[in-house]
Amino acid sequence: MKRIAVLTSGGDSPGMNAAVRAVVRKANFHGVEVMGIFHGYEGFIHGKMELLNLGSVGGIIQRGGTKLFSSRCPEFKQNEYQLQGLEKMKEAGVEALVVIGGDGSYRGAKALTEKGFPCVGVPGTIDNDIPGTEYTIGFDTAINTVIESIDKIRDTATSHENSFVVEVMGRNAGDIALWAGLAAGAESVIIPEEEYNLDEIIARMKQGEARGKKHSIIIVAEGAISANDLAKLLKEKAGITTRVSVLGHIQRGGSPTARDRVLASRLGAKAVEVLLEGKSGRAVGIKNHQIYDYDLDDVFNNKHKADVSLYTLSKELSI
Repeated sequence: MKRIAVLTSGGDSPGMNAAVRAVVRKANFHGVEVMGIFHGYEGFIHGKMELLNLGSVGGIIQRGGTKLFSSRCPEFKQNEYQLQGLEKMKEAGVEALVVIGGDGSYRGAKALTEKGFPCVGVPGTIDNDIPGTEYTIGFDTAINTVIESIDKIRDTATSHENSFVVEVMGRNAGDIALWAGLAAGAESVIIPEEEYNLDEIIARMKQGEARGKKHSIIIVAEGAISANDLAKLLKEKAGITTRVSVLGHIQRGGSPTARDRVLASRLGAKAVEVLLEGKSGRAVGIKNHQIYDYDLDDVFNNKHKADVSLYTLSKELSI
């Protein structure tokens, strides 16, 4: 194998640059060239790429976002555009591809693998919702960003004796809400994986008031209920007025934490190893602190499971 390519696709996550750097430098170490494809699968279709070298990826390990840019490309679901992209790869002498992204990006890799083009998926998403890996690139940075924001919200909540409903990202996974809620000491956490009880939330707030507590913080995952809707329900059912804060895209930005930089470096390097071993249709992940590769189909045949024990613990500690 003489030349491979790497792209980042879907929602960006802190640490993607570290993963790109690892792919390039690991491949170069083994005498393999790397083409960087810009704007995800859109760039793949149109052959928007350039040769990356050691200098190309210097000084990016600490940067958030992705040097290669990203996009969502619905057209890539169509066979004709997949074939068009493969022709561009053939013209450029690219023999295999490393895809850094979430489950949508993995579907693109699977489609290419089925056409005989070797691909390896690297989990890059703040949602931490890829089956087969305990953590995804960007998750640790995102929860630290959320925790920092909640800490600041709690300062003003305390000063004005207000309660807040804070909405975080995660799509249909509650990992960000769970981890941030526990770490920030939220009074209630609502996630898609567990049915919430409005009466219980109200009771917890009133219980806090009874012992002299002047504010509460409720964390909601976007896939469970919107913060605005929950605030309306609290007002209608119990007369409780809350302030709403939707953290939004701030969760995707920022310099990656040390944990995300190390994880991205390990996963990116492993992806290259997998390709050099002649494997295809694989994903890389981390389990029990060990980096490994597994069948890409396992991502689609299994469902991500949040650590519900954190949900229980959060409720027990926020009495």
